[in-house]
Amino acid sequence: QPVEATDDAFWDQFWADTATSVQDVFALVPAAEIRAVREESPSNLATLCYKAVEKLVQGAESGCHTEKERQIVLNCCRLLTRILPYIFEDPDWRGFFWSTVPGAGRGGGDEEDENARPLAESLLLAVTDLLFCPDFTVQSHRRSMVDTAEDIHSIDSCEYIWEAGVGFAHSPQPNYIHDLNRTELLKLLLTCFSEAMYLPPSSDSSNTNPWVQFFCSTENRHALPLFTSLLNIVCAYDPVGYGIPYNHLLFSDYREPLVEEAAQVLIVTLDYDSSTSSSPTVDGTTTGTAMDDVDPPGPDNLFVNYLSRIHREEDFQFILKGVARLLSNPLVQTYLPNSAKKIQFHQELLVLFWKLCDFNKKFLFFVLKSSDVLDILVPILYFLNDARADQSRVGLMHIGVFILLLLSGERNFGVRLNKPYSVRVPMDIPVFTGTHADLLIIVFHKIITSGHQRLQPLFDCLLTIVVNVSPYLKSLSMVAANKLLHLLEAFSTTWFLFSAVQNHHLVFFLLEVFNNIIQYQFDGNSNLVYAVIRKRNVFHQLANLPTDSQAIQKGLQRKKKTSEPISRTNSQDGVSMEGSRPAAPAEPGTLKTSLVATPGIDKLTEKSQVSEDGTMRSLEPEASQLSPEGNPPAALSDGEPWSGEASHSRRDRRRLSSASSSGQWTPTPDWVMSWKSKLPLQTIMRLLQVLVPQVEKICIDKGLTDESEILKFLQHGTLVGLLPVPHPILIRKYQANSGTAMWFRTYMWGVIYLRNVDPPIWYDTDVKLFEIQRV
Repeated sequence: QPVEATDDAFWDQFWADTATSVQDVFALVPAAEIRAVREESPSNLATLCYKAVEKLVQGAESGCHTEKERQIVLNCCRLLTRILPYIFEDPDWRGFFWSTVPGAGRGGGDEEDENARPLAESLLLAVTDLLFCPDFTVQSHRRSMVDTAEDIHSIDSCEYIWEAGVGFAHSPQPNYIHDLNRTELLKLLLTCFSEAMYLPPSSDSSNTNPWVQFFCSTENRHALPLFTSLLNIVCAYDPVGYGIPYNHLLFSDYREPLVEEAAQVLIVTLDYDSSTSSSPTVDGTTTGTAMDDVDPPGPDNLFVNYLSRIHREEDFQFILKGVARLLSNPLVQTYLPNSAKKIQFHQELLVLFWKLCDFNKKFLFFVLKSSDVLDILVPILYFLNDARADQSRVGLMHIGVFILLLLSGERNFGVRLNKPYSVRVPMDIPVFTGTHADLLIIVFHKIITSGHQRLQPLFDCLLTIVVNVSPYLKSLSMVAANKLLHLLEAFSTTWFLFSAVQNHHLVFFLLEVFNNIIQYQFDGNSNLVYAVIRKRNVFHQLANLPTDSQAIQKGLQRKKKTSEPISRTNSQDGVSMEGSRPAAPAEPGTLKTSLVATPGIDKLTEKSQVSEDGTMRSLEPEASQLSPEGNPPAALSDGEPWSGEASHSRRDRRRLSSASSSGQWTPTPDWVMSWKSKLPLQTIMRLLQVLVPQVEKICIDKGLTDESEILKFLQHGTLVGLLPVPHPILIRKYQANSGTAMWFRTYMWGVIYLRNVDPPIWYDTDVKLFEIQRV
């Protein structure tokens, strides 16, 4: 039966009970009942929502001074968290919160007063007020007890920021009740924002989330203190506590759920497609003409705006240290297993770190300025290595690789990688002595050779990162050099080259790595040169790749016999690092959410050329348009930028590789010729031509079989004047695009969906942004 809105006795029973928890609300209000009310008595559901919001508004107005008021506010909060997903899943209801409730003007007669806000706005403003409510969510500064009701509107919430850090020096006394109350309110905010989960993925960037848009607008007078509170709570969190082992088993940590919730709310509010906006450049100006506005408006989203404007060194230091501390937490190996608390929100932290680097270029340069970037690199490599066999963690693999791609576009990243790697994180990779660059290459090799099938789209990205850093690598270890040659050997087999239209790109990337190291870092890389000489037949086979139809067919036949795509040869590095466990596949029954496809490497990056003085200039867009497949450059002696397969547009290339009647692609001699002729082999062939006879002569003269003597000879060798003119260094820098913005949205909401299991806020509702699958 419809119940009158004025029947307070009936409605109050929903929030008057004192002894409920959020889990109770979820148990007492089953999904089937919410849907039944939605279908059969919509007016009751509407009244319930409206009354619950009204109670929150009243609580915010009065300042929640009594225990009873606080209890009502929390119960309304839990109830709305429970109901909202069922409002969002029904397209007919989705607009309900954006309508004004008739007769809601408190004045009774005059309905034109400012109370005619849409319900959603009243709800969001009430929650933000409640997040700075003295003695409820923040420490009161008042000494006396003569509190007056209106002071909630006069308080300056910037004085009540939750934690010291960016822009705030004072660290309030921790209070676990306040932490619990904040967590419940943030859960409700996150649920409000989750309307995005119920819309199918679309590349239309105008598809902004109205809840986030209003929350991050100037209408929210607490936007700045809230942004600062969320960021500082996350970056100041130290899960290890006071260093007492096992202390997390003795008392529960009320801060951790709050930090998780804060990290999730933060990344959702920062969901903003920077490729469509005129985003501020490093010096804070937009790329515009003098005729534009003198002060170009930042994004309307205040959270993105504040994030992009952080600039003090000590703030950057605080953020970077905090993120690095939390990312390294799962790696902390102690003598006592489980003695340190393990955090679970590293995926949210990676998204946050990505947003920081993407929206705030000064932060990116700060990160790359010191070796601190390695404190981010090592955990990322650990996660990549650990998740490579687990299908449910494909998203984690992607974001880790995206972050490394973004960093690798900057010269400093390559330079930092030369720092020796001494901390031994227990990883299932061969033992080696070398630098962080060696670690990166060995982990990437492991992902490519022993990751699961669904990681293949990432191979281009992984090798692009290696190409980007290769000109700066001063000395690779023998283990890493062998890994690179093993990849070349695997990728240049005829069946691999002929079995897919893009596979030859991987060979181009690897040849570019060798060319960069030989041309720019020959001294110091005797290990790599020795490995190239030992495997010289791979390069000769590539140069003499057969292009006739018969050979192509024969090459493809071989594929059917080999079941393992890449055999793990070179078993000389069988010893793994101490304490390592092999990457485990996903637990059966694990839930995972689907992801939209990521753009190809040619859409993800734009080419920049590094000039003599180390500055980069972007190559003309027309050159990059001519190279639709984003192929690596050949070493052209006259130093002109290589324009990819300029002679073959996509249309021509489709003609070159004939499509058979079934629509299956098949390789043709013309197609093989079209790229074989561009393989950048000159530099390596010249090196082999000069060094192989010399090495052979030494071996014969001295009767040598010892590697170390040959390496000693190569260390003192020189190829000055013997190699072709060095080619310009080309870096493929990440460029913002709506494809990755969409990918991040589906990934981030998928993570949030799967991580919120207690209570299971979205479980079993009809989400559209991704599919839920069982592994």
